[in-house]
Amino acid sequence: MSRQRSSAFASGGGAMGARMRAFDWSATPLGPIAAWPAALRISVDGMLSSDFPACLFWGPDLIAIYNDGYRKILADKPDALGQPFRVTWHEVWDQLRPIAERALQGESTFIEDFPVRIDRRGFLEEAFFTFCYSPLYDEHGEVLGVLDTVVETTGKVLAERGLQHERERQQDLLQQMPGFVAVLSGPGHVFSYVNDAYVQIAGPRDFLGRTVREVFPELAGQGIYERLDGVYASGQPMHARALPLRLDGDPEARYIDLLYEPIRDDGGRTVGIFVGGYDITEHVRAKTDLAASETRLRELAASLEQQVEERTRALQDSEDFTRLALGATGGVGVWSYRVASDTFFCDAAISELYGLDPKVAVKGIPRTAFLANVHPDDMPRLRETMAGGLRNEGALELEYRIRHPDGSVRSVLSRGHTYFDEAGQAVRRTGVGIDMTGQRQLEEQLRQSQKMEALGLLTGGIAHDFNNMLQGIVMPLQLMKKRLEQGRHEGLERYIEAGLESARRAASITQRLLAFSRRQPLANRSLEIATALRGLEEILRNAVGENVAVVFDEQEGTWDVLTDPHQFDSALLNLTINARDAMPAGGTLSIQVRNVSLSASEASRIQGLMAGDYVRVAVADTGIGMSAAVIAQAFEPFFTTKPMGQGTGLGLSMIYGYTRQSKGSITIESAEGTGTTVSLFLPRAPLAAAPDSAVAPPAPAAGPVRRRILVVEDDAVVRQSAVELLRDQGYEVLEAADGTAGMAWLEQAPHIDLLLSDVGLPGPNGRQLADFALTRRPGIRVILMTGYAAHVATDAALLQGNVELMTKPFDADALLHRVGRMLGAQDGA
Repeated sequence: MSRQRSSAFASGGGAMGARMRAFDWSATPLGPIAAWPAALRISVDGMLSSDFPACLFWGPDLIAIYNDGYRKILADKPDALGQPFRVTWHEVWDQLRPIAERALQGESTFIEDFPVRIDRRGFLEEAFFTFCYSPLYDEHGEVLGVLDTVVETTGKVLAERGLQHERERQQDLLQQMPGFVAVLSGPGHVFSYVNDAYVQIAGPRDFLGRTVREVFPELAGQGIYERLDGVYASGQPMHARALPLRLDGDPEARYIDLLYEPIRDDGGRTVGIFVGGYDITEHVRAKTDLAASETRLRELAASLEQQVEERTRALQDSEDFTRLALGATGGVGVWSYRVASDTFFCDAAISELYGLDPKVAVKGIPRTAFLANVHPDDMPRLRETMAGGLRNEGALELEYRIRHPDGSVRSVLSRGHTYFDEAGQAVRRTGVGIDMTGQRQLEEQLRQSQKMEALGLLTGGIAHDFNNMLQGIVMPLQLMKKRLEQGRHEGLERYIEAGLESARRAASITQRLLAFSRRQPLANRSLEIATALRGLEEILRNAVGENVAVVFDEQEGTWDVLTDPHQFDSALLNLTINARDAMPAGGTLSIQVRNVSLSASEASRIQGLMAGDYVRVAVADTGIGMSAAVIAQAFEPFFTTKPMGQGTGLGLSMIYGYTRQSKGSITIESAEGTGTTVSLFLPRAPLAAAPDSAVAPPAPAAGPVRRRILVVEDDAVVRQSAVELLRDQGYEVLEAADGTAGMAWLEQAPHIDLLLSDVGLPGPNGRQLADFALTRRPGIRVILMTGYAAHVATDAALLQGNVELMTKPFDADALLHRVGRMLGAQDGA
């Protein structure tokens, strides 16, 4: 033993052994090495020979002697050799002192993942350590020191936190996906996740931990088990359209669009199956009904054409004969109009269609009475058409709606012809009215069915993109785990950032999908277009590069528009990048701004617009242009003509959703080889709209200095995270899991400065809770959190003054910034 001590003190112990031997110990309470007691020399010798991080604290002052492994833990701290424990670790001495004192009293302590905030790089950082404090005895059994064996576990703890967070985020994303979703594990297809839409279709069942065969025994013989086994065995996805299935309790078969996508492990082996799809039963039935209706309409049209041709040759101007012929066909009637008396004459079919008294209408009814039930929104176009018919010869045709006295809304296609005298004055007009209500209803059903088909394609796109993003989250976490197991801590931040970036991309895809479905919350306000363009000019010029000239053409006196400024900036930048990509060899990008006032007939030619004032922002390029086929698909989600990896196909669909949600529209004009112009039509802001600063919240009542916040959130994980985050910042926090409990706090608590609430709560929802809070406590500030809530977000009155909206997911720093700003505004009020 003496030879080992002698040799270790002479040359062993690595770099720290050399430093220990060269250190002037005579200036410390330990004195020179030669005077050290045997117990100290033996302990130091054993510690220096170990590769495991360790530090020996000796004597009443706990003077530090440590090995090379412990030196790495100290990082950039001042030299701790020969220094007292309390000096080196002064920032955490209050936490570690009781543990060290117990060790000096002979009690060993082992602690895993101990959290501390330490300064070893010039700033305080959160770190975690697993360590053991063991007492060191002399030959008489007296405790003279403490041995600290320690390993840093910061990387492991942060990785476990990140893994749990991402699991919760992934389930939240799957819950928000359109259609039904399930995740199956293993060759037996065991349910590990189902979303609410899946439960709604299948009915309440015990899913988790059970196989498909156990949950759905009635599917035996319907091919589902075999398809799942085939996908798992082959690793190839399966997509079935309009698959007929019958579940227990179904009176007849339902039709399902179904997607099976294999889930693979790191080695590429199939370990599960992602299931997604839609119930398209109504779509299939609507297509069948529409086909039958179209056949009947074609037969009717052929019959009508033949009847009209035969009777026109015999009696071209015989109104009576036309009434008899057309009156025999259901849904078709005739009318005539005498200009001099401003009177209409109608048969029984027209009277029933327009909701008139047939006995009065057949004898003549004033024009105002004849048109009394026309839908108010359609009257401007009808008046314009009728006035034009009195000036110009030729046939007239217009479709409009009738608000029938029985409460229904009828669609009428009116066709007529005006007759003029020798002086060129209109004298009478005759025509037919065709009930198009059934046809339009069937067309609407077809549009809905086509929308369901589009959503089926959307599911496949989402599954592909989310699989990529989930891989980008799972792989860095697994690499971190392997490195931690190997004791390699360097570079872990790179993997953490890679996983977070994939999660942010997933959140971005969700927001774009919400924008396309017009469910993304918009913070609409009055926006001055000129100011917005000046703020974007430098960004747009940098985006297109030097070989593209940018020209701004803004009309003087441009109106303000009512829109979300951030979404407007995003839309304009997106269109600019599309234009740049369409001009690979360079060209000119023009951004033109014009005021436009649209009449009813002009507005009807642009999808979704009503008559009124708009500002048109046209982005035009001199690029390669688009074919008619590309234009027809341009607004579909995931459709793109760009090379793989250069576009998600959500840009134009996102802009389409944003403009429609803003009560505007978007058009594309293009031809191959001549360039493209994309026009945004945004509604003019009301002249009487007050600026945001005009609505000042009332001053809060005097209260304690410490701020009190009420957090209302039904998701326990989200609620607990928000509560802990706010408490760490020094706020006093109350919490509730539903709207009823939140109202109880608002009634009972002495004061509450801010309400932080989810929108979709059990019982009273977040909006109702906000209304209740503002009524009971006029000075309170309110932050509403939501994944999407179009009915809340587009209510401009609700989101003014004391109420703001935050869209999930959001960063912790963003929440703290918003809370601090609103409470600061409360102080300023």
